[in-house]
Amino acid sequence: MEEKKNQIVAMVRQLLGRQAQENRARVTGMEPLCGDGSQRLFYRVFLDNQPSVIAVLANEDNPLSRAEAASAWDIGRHLHRAGVPVPEPLAFARETGLILFEDLGDTRLHDLVQQEGGVEENHLFALYRNTVGELARMQVKGGQGFDIAWCWQTPLYDRALMLERESGYFLQALCRDFFGLTPDTGALHREFCMIADTAATAPAAFFLHRDFQSRNIMIVDGAVRIIDFQGGRLGPLGYDLASLLIDPYVCLSQELQESLLDEYLFELVKQVKYDVHIFRKEYLYLSLQRNLQILGAFAFLGKQRGKTFFLPFIQPALFSMRSLLAKAGTDKYPVLAGVVDNCLEKIGNTVP
Repeated sequence: MEEKKNQIVAMVRQLLGRQAQENRARVTGMEPLCGDGSQRLFYRVFLDNQPSVIAVLANEDNPLSRAEAASAWDIGRHLHRAGVPVPEPLAFARETGLILFEDLGDTRLHDLVQQEGGVEENHLFALYRNTVGELARMQVKGGQGFDIAWCWQTPLYDRALMLERESGYFLQALCRDFFGLTPDTGALHREFCMIADTAATAPAAFFLHRDFQSRNIMIVDGAVRIIDFQGGRLGPLGYDLASLLIDPYVCLSQELQESLLDEYLFELVKQVKYDVHIFRKEYLYLSLQRNLQILGAFAFLGKQRGKTFFLPFIQPALFSMRSLLAKAGTDKYPVLAGVVDNCLEKIGNTVP
């Protein structure tokens, strides 16, 4: 670990370059930070004569990690230039994948919601209202001039991705690997296709963050700042909104979700012409897709990666899935609804 820290210090000094020499800045300390589900390494680097910076280091064991770092740098610079409230990208060493970002502190939207004593409903609504407003602006402005060459995964959120990396993820990671279920795969796939077919009708020319939830929203002096955008690509509007509103980390009430959906649409139509009635239908099916992705990811990270932090959130995500299926019409998706019920029956013996 000491060798790794020395390597980071050397890289930081090199990246700061002339600016550091002119200001006589030097590294005075480092603090490791948690990266949730990421395999990258995160450090807060303390400097004298300058504010601290965040160093993000690619995972040497993952051959795709440098490509992910390049996306974080390129997409971050694009969003920052577009006026989206992301941390300013300061420097990048493409050969190693080390990036320096502006330090936004430690306060996430999730932390404020979960703080002891809770948050007053009016204050909570204000925080989320600001967040959905920034989301609408990011989706429209970030989509303008977006270069798909910056994407390290897929350039577009489409039907193929829905079936492979969301419903397929749900089936393998949650149903089979986590719960040991053996559902009727053919019937389940047909229902997955029905959901994806409807979700894929939404226009996909906007910037899609793809993990826009409360732990990726920083609050700095009362203002919303957005992190963890390296998985961005072009996609539909409703997906990121669903990521925020059905977020199992916070479990917003249905009433608050509806109010925030209205606020989002109010801000969206300021940015772009969009039929709000069509959006609401798209939103429901994109919410189902996002919920499938959440459940697959939490099961995989919790079991395969040993990140037990994610395990307690599987149950609320299953309840969310049941609620969304009821809105879409449980009779249309009886196999998936049955699988969700089976998972809920098993969860008491599986999740600590």
